[in-house]
Amino acid sequence: MMCKVFKVSRSGYYDSLKGALSQRAQENEKLLALIKEEHKKSKRCYGSPRIFKALKAKDVEVSRPRVARLMKQANIRAKMVRRFRVTTDSKHSFAVSENLLNRNFTAVTTGQAWVSDITYIRTLTGWLYLTVVLDLADRKVIGWALSETMKVKHTTVAALKMAIKNRPVTQELIFHSDRGVQYACDEFRKELKAYPLIRQSMSRKANCWDNAVAESFFKTLKTECVYGNRYQDQRRAAMEIFEYIEVFYNRIRLHSSLGYRTPEQMTVS
Repeated sequence: MMCKVFKVSRSGYYDSLKGALSQRAQENEKLLALIKEEHKKSKRCYGSPRIFKALKAKDVEVSRPRVARLMKQANIRAKMVRRFRVTTDSKHSFAVSENLLNRNFTAVTTGQAWVSDITYIRTLTGWLYLTVVLDLADRKVIGWALSETMKVKHTTVAALKMAIKNRPVTQELIFHSDRGVQYACDEFRKELKAYPLIRQSMSRKANCWDNAVAESFFKTLKTECVYGNRYQDQRRAAMEIFEYIEVFYNRIRLHSSLGYRTPEQMTVS
């Protein structure tokens, strides 16, 4: 009578008494194992949207709500975003370039527009300063530099040289940054002038949104790599940053702005 009321088979009822898992429960166990695998590969950074996209890329038939439900039940969460403080030393007497980018963060092909910025990373033996250059077309970090000082030759100039080595300038290119002294000084401008196709662009005063892509990268880096780590020394921090940028961010991490593809996939396509 109870089986008729709940519309279940008698065999299914007796199987449940024996502790046998239903087909749905067995599928959930398999899915949860795949979810845990993708979450681990993502450095425990992915939430349900990226886990869902990663599984779909592997032809796993599952819906996003189901992924979210299983993650919630297993207490699997993405790393929480913390407040990110922007620090720019723009109190200088150098000239400021026009904002040529004007918040146009899209590019049809690589080599049209690059954005750059500097941030700091704390270690127990001192500070490290990270300078990056990203191509807006595929959001790939094409140039970067780690230094123990804020000297221009070790920060912006070093990152620019790596970017040009990785992607030679063959067309007119906008190089956008904030108006910090490392970008406005004569030493950096001289380096840019060696490449006539590069046009320098700078954000408006105290407006971090004008360089939102670079700021977003640092926010992601700090959340997924830096926060929660207590770097014993600068060497250890440098190794972690290298692995994050060159292995994870550029080649593995799914970017929502790229349709949940990696910068490497965008470059190849």
